[in-house]
Amino acid sequence: MFFNPPELEPLYVSRSDDGNPLSSFSRHGFSLDDEDWQTVEHYFQGMKFTDPEQRAAIRNTASPAEAGQLAEQHARAVRKDWKKIRQTVMTRGLYIKCRTHPEVAKALLMTDTRKIVENSMYDYYWGCGRDGRGHNTYGKVLMAVREKLKTEETDE
Repeated sequence: MFFNPPELEPLYVSRSDDGNPLSSFSRHGFSLDDEDWQTVEHYFQGMKFTDPEQRAAIRNTASPAEAGQLAEQHARAVRKDWKKIRQTVMTRGLYIKCRTHPEVAKALLMTDTRKIVENSMYDYYWGCGRDGRGHNTYGKVLMAVREKLKTEETDE
C-alpha cells in the first residue's frame, strides 16, 4: 500500500479553532482600517457593514463567535458588495495578522508547500464541504498569504 509523505498530506484547519494560530478565531489582535481588532473574525464580520456604529458593536463583542452572531442578526444591513469583497477582506485580515504576529507568520510558513484545507462540513464556500468538493476559499487565502510572505522573505 502507498502512503503519501507527511509533507504531501493536506493540512486541515478550522476557522473556528481559537487554539490554532491559522484560524480566524485565534486571539491575535491587529490594527487595520483605523481600528483595533481582537481577531480576524471580528474584522471580517465588522467589514460586512458600512455603518461605523455597527462595526464598533461587532468589534467590541467578547468573542469571535459573538461577532458572527451579531453580524447575522443584522444580515439585512450587510453591504451590497459583500460577496465581491469578502475574500479580499479575509486576505487583508490574515495578512496583517501575520505581519503583526511573527509567530503566526512562522506557523503559516512552516506549512511549506502543503495544501491547506478549511475542514468545514457545512461551508462550501470557505471550506471543503461534507463531500470535499467545496471551494476551500479559506485554505486558498491562507496559501496565498503564505506565498506573499515567502516572496517578502526573499526580497529582504
